Amino acid sequence: MPPDFTLRATNTAHRLLTRLTFGRLGHRIAGMPSLELTTVGRRSGKEHAVLLTAPIVEGGGYVVVASRAGDDRHPAWYHNLLARPEVTVAVQGGPRVPMLARVADPAERAALWPRVTAGHPVYADYQTRTDREIPLVLLTPRDGA
Repeated sequence: MPPDFTLRATNTAHRLLTRLTFGRLGHRIAGMPSLELTTVGRRSGKEHAVLLTAPIVEGGGYVVVASRAGDDRHPAWYHNLLARPEVTVAVQGGPRVPMLARVADPAERAALWPRVTAGHPVYADYQTRTDREIPLVLLTPRDGA
């Protein structure tokens, strides 16, 4: 599984690519929109932003995959949103929009997972690398947002 350094370096490179190309590159990866998810650290209380891909976009909301590339551990951002589901999401360099994050329940995941993996088989590969069930996280606009 990729070490933390590799995941952070990839995220930094993605941000740099987007900035250097003035947004012409980096807003779509493997056919998926990329988004910046900002959570509040469950221990630090500080904001943390991570770039993720959204394999499903529907009704103003997004589905993101807490895969950590198939690692046996959940990503830090996942733990943060479990502790505090109020997040912000910025898409394609746009403004940060207040959203609520929640983990898909078993029935929702059963319906969504085939859609995620049909369009993006890399997630199915990640699932084969770990014994944990990779969670799907639903990001929906907060009321009044």
